[in-house]
Amino acid sequence: MGAVWHIPRQSALWRSAPPLLDWPPVNPAAVLAWKHIEQDGSEVPVTIRQITTSDLPLMESLTTMFGTAFNEVETYTGNRPSANYLRQLLGSETFIALAALKGRQVVGGVAAYELRKFEQERSEIYIYDLAVAPGHRREGIATALISKLKALALERGAHVIFVQADTGAEDEAAIALYTKLGTREDVLHFDLPLDR
Repeated sequence: MGAVWHIPRQSALWRSAPPLLDWPPVNPAAVLAWKHIEQDGSEVPVTIRQITTSDLPLMESLTTMFGTAFNEVETYTGNRPSANYLRQLLGSETFIALAALKGRQVVGGVAAYELRKFEQERSEIYIYDLAVAPGHRREGIATALISKLKALALERGAHVIFVQADTGAEDEAAIALYTKLGTREDVLHFDLPLDR
């Protein structure tokens, strides 16, 4: 049995700031930034950045980070989509990709989809993947990613954000985060194979 958390609409917890990177120019409203204090006392800029059609290298870095964080490198990097496919995906109105960067290194991210409802004129945001790279966890990065996603969901007029979590021991930190931010619903999840 799995669980799904619904994160209700509310305003973002973090302020928007201009980008701190040399990546292609972006809309400053699509960026969230703060300073992280490392163990040695040094300050490192951390940026949450919405990935756009001009950010293909950043999207590839995010995909690689997901593979590493989930210990599924082959799944995430073994058969990468073409540049054209990624541009179409990133340019669609239904896909949202956010990258968390420390300096220029991708240390976390979210891949989410906006699902338009048929029974009412509203949408929901589904978090498909959310991860923070090993060595960068417990620094508020996942919470900041969700906060930025909340702000984007509000801009889009979405009703709720929802996320599914596995119940293994390796997922306890994610479950604790989602429990802090939302309401849990116990559900069953089924994969229905396609005969080819």
